[in-house]
Amino acid sequence: MAKIIEKLSVFLPIYNEEENIEGVVLTTKKELQKIAAEWELILVDDGSSDGSPELEEKLANSDKRIRIIKHKTNEGYGATISTGLYAGTHPWIAFIDADGQFDFKEIEIFIKKQKETGADLVIGYYKKRQVSAIKILTSKIWEFTVFVLFGLRVKDIDCAFKMISKKVIDTIPHLESERGAFISSELLIRSEKAGFKIEQVPVTHYARTKGAGTGRNLNVILKSFGDLFSLWKKLQ
Repeated sequence: MAKIIEKLSVFLPIYNEEENIEGVVLTTKKELQKIAAEWELILVDDGSSDGSPELEEKLANSDKRIRIIKHKTNEGYGATISTGLYAGTHPWIAFIDADGQFDFKEIEIFIKKQKETGADLVIGYYKKRQVSAIKILTSKIWEFTVFVLFGLRVKDIDCAFKMISKKVIDTIPHLESERGAFISSELLIRSEKAGFKIEQVPVTHYARTKGAGTGRNLNVILKSFGDLFSLWKKLQ
């Protein structure tokens, strides 16, 4: 069967996902074997304190195309995304969260969209987001602020399912954010400012069934807004 993409790097940001990581890795690997002639799967562990590291070692030992990058301490979601993006070696780099709330089979929609449009980034937006109303509200406030400051108009800035050309990562400055709310915004703002084309596709979002999300606290939100205004000043 012909592959629909020649080379693809995929990474999973992981923090205390021992109940989900094995299933997500195996389903992601199965899809990669189906669609890509060459692939790698990078497990970026952000200082997990549960059984995730042991499971990651087991999975990496089962296939040389699976590799692990470990943060010695918990550096934050943004730093984990940044690590994964710059670790990818193939012309296209994709990622999903490791919590089982996405179906990696939908990467085929991203690849199709990229081929149709010539996009440099294809980003997901939720058909229906399976999170609390307060998270949806804070996301909308954030997206409105980003639009006002930078003119960036996308349906879901922080949807954790994206596919990005490596030339984007090699071109834009190293991403600075260590906070989840800001990392996606910084990536998209810098990419658009550099002239790269962004396209969007709908993705399914499933309710978390195992483990607990780390969520977002007020301190992180306030610091993310501070980062956002700092970037705005820097790019003026």
